Order: sequence, then C-alpha cells, then structure tokens
Amino acid sequence: MTATALVLVDFQNDYFDGGAFTLVGTAQAAEKARKILDRFRTNKETIVHIRHHAGEEDASFFIPETSGAEIHTTVAPVEGEAVVTKSNINGFLGTDLKAILDVQGVTNLVVVGAMSHMCIDALARAASDLGYAVTVVHDAVATRDLEFAGRTVAAADVHASFMAALAFAYANVVSTEDVLNN
Repeated sequence: MTATALVLVDFQNDYFDGGAFTLVGTAQAAEKARKILDRFRTNKETIVHIRHHAGEEDASFFIPETSGAEIHTTVAPVEGEAVVTKSNINGFLGTDLKAILDVQGVTNLVVVGAMSHMCIDALARAASDLGYAVTVVHDAVATRDLEFAGRTVAAADVHASFMAALAFAYANVVSTEDVLNN
C-alpha cells in the first residue's frame, strides 16, 4: 500500500496581494490548493505545510515573526498538521520534512504552492531524487514575472516552462480537477 501526502509550499501572506513580494495568481492557486486540502483532510491523509523564514538580515519578505511570513488563511494548518519551517529553497534541505514523510510511510507527494521556478521546482526534483513519486498540481502553483537578459519573461511563461520541465522527468503534472476526480 502506498501513502500519499499533500505538501503545501510557501502559501504565505507576503506572496498575496498587498504582501511584500506579490506573485501572479497566488489567491487563485491557493483556492485550488484549498480544494485539494479539503479532500486530504476528509480522507485523513498526511498534510505538510512548509513555510519559508528568511535568514538574511536584509531580507525584504518572509521575515520571521511578521504577518507576511504567516501561512495564508486560505490554506492555514489546523491542529495535527505538520508545519515545516525552512530557510532554503529546497524544502528538504536542513528540515525534518523527509523524517515526517517517512514516519507516515509516504511514498507519493502531491505538491502545491509557490514559486513555480524556485521552491516548487526544487522540492519536486529533490523529492524525485529521494525516491518519492511526485505530482505537481499546476493550477495550484503560482509564480511571478522574471527578468533575463534585459527581457521580461511573463509569469505564465515562467510557469509553463517549469511545469514542462518537471513533467519531462521529475513529476506527473496535473490540474486540480484531475486530482479531485481520482
């Protein structure tokens, strides 16, 4: 028998409208993630929330003990759900995430959160390398516009590129509807 865990990555206030580092579509992604979260809670499956706390003195967002670093109310943890605090991009690095998953016998991860091109990408690749079967829910993930070589790369293009790369070899990339209909 395989056990599946929902991993919610960095759905923190600073990424939402009015936050210190606003992403494109965070509220919509969180709403999709909430639907999946509700399903996992109903089925009493493993749920792990990951939050980032900036370790740099000059950090402009995710500053510990600020409202911006708090997990957004849309997907806030309830009693009994694990909360992992990280200070690296990869949610496994320097945390007890793997130990939490292993104690529960988890072999499959469903990943939602932010940002497509950073923490979601790093977590999905690390999880795959550690032997987990990884599913990334593309419409429950948000990112932002990026700059490269004097060019603005739209958030939708950043997101599509990273989802395509993950789907190539690291993860099953699906929609919220796909998750809820299975």
